[in-house]
Amino acid sequence: MLQYILKRLLVMLPTLLMITLLSYMMMRVAPGDPVKSNMLSSSDSAGEMNEGESEAAKQFRKHFGLDKPWYVGYWYWLTGNPNVPGSKGIIRGDFGISITVNLGTPVAELLKERLPPTLKLNLLSMLIMYLFALPIGIYSAIFRDSFFDRMTSLILFMLYSLPSFWIALLAIIFISKYLPWWPTSDLDPSIPLTSTYWHVLLETSKHYVLPILCLSYGSFTFLSRFTRSTMLDVIKQDYIRTARAKGLSSKKVIFKHALRNSIIPLITTSSSLLPALIVGSVFIEFIFRIPGMGMLSLEAISSRDYPLLMTTAGITATLTLIGILVSDILYGIVDPRISLDK
Repeated sequence: MLQYILKRLLVMLPTLLMITLLSYMMMRVAPGDPVKSNMLSSSDSAGEMNEGESEAAKQFRKHFGLDKPWYVGYWYWLTGNPNVPGSKGIIRGDFGISITVNLGTPVAELLKERLPPTLKLNLLSMLIMYLFALPIGIYSAIFRDSFFDRMTSLILFMLYSLPSFWIALLAIIFISKYLPWWPTSDLDPSIPLTSTYWHVLLETSKHYVLPILCLSYGSFTFLSRFTRSTMLDVIKQDYIRTARAKGLSSKKVIFKHALRNSIIPLITTSSSLLPALIVGSVFIEFIFRIPGMGMLSLEAISSRDYPLLMTTAGITATLTLIGILVSDILYGIVDPRISLDK
């Protein structure tokens, strides 16, 4: 097992290097200019504007290496920009500084500020998704074509067809009209320091209800139907019939034999959970005005903040590769027939 993990980690390094290289190349060759998007090239007079960029804009390009080819800029991102004091590069754990969104602010500070709201929101959403979707899928498979199976299928597919941003906007309009005391934005309410623990918990929970529901309801259908499908495939196997013929209880057959073998496809789908925790949901964060990673990524894309974009892309790629590795390890844990060493 350890030897397999070490081999996978060694393979991840060149893979991650290639992903970041292609990402930086596409960012630099794509239309858009971080200088012009932030009006750093604006001139003080019409004559200077006609001549081209202002001197400040030229100095800005030179300082951040934007006047160099894209491969030089990528090397600066890896090893550090010699024009920026204290720049060490990503290989030494330095994410660089923001060049547009928050000019001069270290990217690490932006991540420290924006990451906690996104993590809290997505962790709670995924917890809700699995707590509700897995039991629904298992019960629907056990009682196939029952009234419960048909009704849950109808309701879940109706929810799946409704866009989350549309539901979020309708929820805000409805609550603003009929429940004006219920919060519809932000995740951190202003609570007096003298408040009790239960009061703080209640007020904080109110802010999470709408974003979590809008972020998680669409996944109920996918997870529950996927669980139902895999459970049905396993229940039809001969060893399940043999277990029933031996007189084992239905509870033991379902949860010890069928569920354990049907969980392997679910492990595959869970490999994308880690990057989803970081990336967040742009639409939900924008609608509910949550200052998270989704909003930060949107700001970075619109203003061409290359260090911030590269940090987000690098973290997402790393977590994706780690998620795939974790899912492969879980295969060997759940199913002893899968030998990772071989």
